[in-house]
Amino acid sequence: MKVIPQAIPEVLLIEPARFGDARGFFSEVWKRSALEAQGFAADFVQDNHSLSREVGVLRGLHFQRAPHAQGKLVRVVRGRILDVAVDIREGSPTYGQYVGMELSAENWRQLWVPRGFAHGFITLEPDTEVLYKVDAEYNREADGGILWNDPALAIDWPLPPQGPVLSDKDRVAPKLADLAPIFPKGSV
Repeated sequence: MKVIPQAIPEVLLIEPARFGDARGFFSEVWKRSALEAQGFAADFVQDNHSLSREVGVLRGLHFQRAPHAQGKLVRVVRGRILDVAVDIREGSPTYGQYVGMELSAENWRQLWVPRGFAHGFITLEPDTEVLYKVDAEYNREADGGILWNDPALAIDWPLPPQGPVLSDKDRVAPKLADLAPIFPKGSV
């Protein structure tokens, strides 16, 4: 397994090895000891699985407020997405900036979205399935979101001609500037 820091160094690309033969393949997609040897540690408590039927399903930008903040390890087992992590840590030198990474069943990459970041993705193929491990359980009261197309974030979403498929919640989420500090300096 390779652990590769991204433009925002806390966001990590994890590349598990895949070993294939005529039968198919085998891969260790999470191995605590191998990742800890490279400086990455997480204690996962919940696994989530989503299916998006259409191209252009946009889920996000989501976060959970402290003390229920979540780190997420995201991977795709069928299809392809653009996965996005937005730094929403007050006082961070990369506050309001994002990392976008294509994840697919083909490239087998995983993205670590740490606590203090909003997360979202858009599907690039139909019937895309996304799995993600989280290090804190879902908490409805701590749940929050940021408008997917907030101009201040300038995320370059690869939108289909008809636009994104959104939930009602994601359609009306506030802009980042309209929110009180989500992760004040030193809170995550």
